[in-house]
Parts: sequence; structure tokens; C-alpha cells
Amino acid sequence: MNIFENRGPTLPVWFMRQAGRYHSHYQNIKKGSDFMTMCKNPQLAMEVTLGPIQDFGFNAAILFSDLLFPLEQLGMGLSYLSGPPTLEWHLESTADLKKLELKAPGEEFYKFQGDACTLLREKLPKDVTLLGFVGAPFTLYTYAVEGSHAGNLVSAKQGMYDGRFEGFCEILLPEVLKEMIVQAKGGADAVCLFDTAAGELSPGDYQELVVPKITSLLKKFKAACPDKKVIYYSKHTQAAHIKSLDFSLIDVLGVDWRCDLVEIQKLLPPHVFIQGNLDPAWLHLPGELMEKKAANYYRDLKDRGLDFKRWIAGLGHGVLIQTPEANVRNLVKLIQSQKC
Repeated sequence: MNIFENRGPTLPVWFMRQAGRYHSHYQNIKKGSDFMTMCKNPQLAMEVTLGPIQDFGFNAAILFSDLLFPLEQLGMGLSYLSGPPTLEWHLESTADLKKLELKAPGEEFYKFQGDACTLLREKLPKDVTLLGFVGAPFTLYTYAVEGSHAGNLVSAKQGMYDGRFEGFCEILLPEVLKEMIVQAKGGADAVCLFDTAAGELSPGDYQELVVPKITSLLKKFKAACPDKKVIYYSKHTQAAHIKSLDFSLIDVLGVDWRCDLVEIQKLLPPHVFIQGNLDPAWLHLPGELMEKKAANYYRDLKDRGLDFKRWIAGLGHGVLIQTPEANVRNLVKLIQSQKC
């Protein structure tokens, strides 16, 4: 089924990080490669992306890649050799903005993602939706400043007022736009904008400083690719954040497990789908308990009036490492058995 249109009578489902370290298919490919190569080799990226579709039967495939590649493009020296991503330097002052320098034209630098999308569109069943993804402006900015999106983010928040965020976004946003367009033209049906750091901001700062950047980016993307969908996911955000978004530019809102889907859906215009939002940790429970909790959760949503026709089921964030594959398989089957 197409997760946006011509949907069948049952719920569609996909998970963030559904192609990842928990999956034996991924681990087998990684034995002969490394993370950066798996992302940048279109054939390998295609193979990793296809694994969970073939194994678990998800209704959407999400491009295997990483959201930090624009930081490499800006000359910040991205590496995964130590495990987690690391940068050669961080944006510690406005003077550091002068060190940002594009490595190549965006259309050339992100070509590996577009090529992987093209290969995937050729290999995927026609009824499986293909999703691309990029990092949202504030989340990429926090990585540039802090090296991650964890912790108090004091320096990153200071930079919202000392010129670093504004100056960084002037250089970053055209690159993220090019990355989105490359994926869309490569064959992605939709592009996800992941904002995992957004909820670390107060609703006021988010509305004043971050939402205008999201709006500007998405206006340009929709103008360039009007037939493509946009999925915006933010972590730790609540209703006060979500109310400030421009939903004329967003087709799907993804929320984490801290949000009540029924209440959040009430805030959305009729054309906007909601995505989420089981706690990924539930997949580490004994199988029968996980299935019982999930079934009760879906029953409660239906009883309280969630519009299943405007719901794309999933997790509140990505599949965690060491998640039992059997739990993923059984949860997907359970979700797809729910009637809309």
C-alpha cells in the first residue's frame, strides 16, 4: 500500500532505523564494510535498505544514510571510525563560521543518496513507499556546536543569540535543500526532516528562532518538488511546539512516545497524517507482554477516536540496538492487522 494514498483497510507501518544494527542482515553486510562506505556506496545502501522490507514486510523503506553528511560537506571533517560520529572541529564562536567551506557542489556531493534512491525505486515493490531523510536545521546546528544533541546544549543555545545559529543556517539551509531535492529526484516519494534536538528548546525559542528556518526550507522544497511529501519528526516536543508549525508545508507529523496521539491529532489540519509512537524500549520486553501492551494501546486509541485513516503507525524514535528481531517481526504483523 502507499502509506499516503490508496491505502488498504489496515494500518501501514515503518520504523525509524528499521535498517540498522539490531538486524542480522545489516550486520552481515557490515562484516565486509564500514558505516561510511555502506552509506556512500549506492549498491550497499540499497541492500541495507531492502533488508527489513524483505524480512519484516514494512510498508515503507527509508534510505539507509545519515543526517550529518551536510556537516562533512561544510568541511567539518565527519568521521565514524570511533563508533559514534565525530567532527574535526566545532562551531565555538562566530569566527568559526569563516572556516565553513563547501567541498563540492551539492548536487555532486549528495549524488550517492540520489543514486541509492534510484536503485531502490527499481527494486522495491510498487506498493512500498520510498522515504528519503535529512537533518533539520536546529538539530544539525547542535551537532556542529556540541558534537551531539545530548546534554544541556548550553553553547548551542547561547549561539542562538550570538550570531552562530543565524550565520550557520545561511550556509547550511541551501545544502539541506539540495540534499532533499537530490533524494526526491532520485525517486523518494517523501523526504523526512528529522529534528531530534528540537524539544530541548523552550516553545518560545522554538517558535521564534527555529520554525522560520523550517518554514523557509520547506517552502523552497515544495516549490521545487510539489508532488513530494514532507514528514517532519521532532523529539521531546509537545503541543506548544507543534502549534507553531506551518502545516501547509507538512504532510505527516511524527511524534515520540511522550505525546498523546489523540490529542496531537486534534491540532492537525485534515490533510496532515500523524506518525508514531510506541516506546522503542517496548520491543525489548518479552514477546507476549510486548504484543499485549501494543494491542491494548491500539485499542485505547480507537476507543478515544484517533482517526486511523490519518495514522501511519510506528515507533516514537528508532529501533534500538539489540532489539530482538522476532519482536520486530511480530509487532509489524500485529500493527498491520489493525483495521482502519
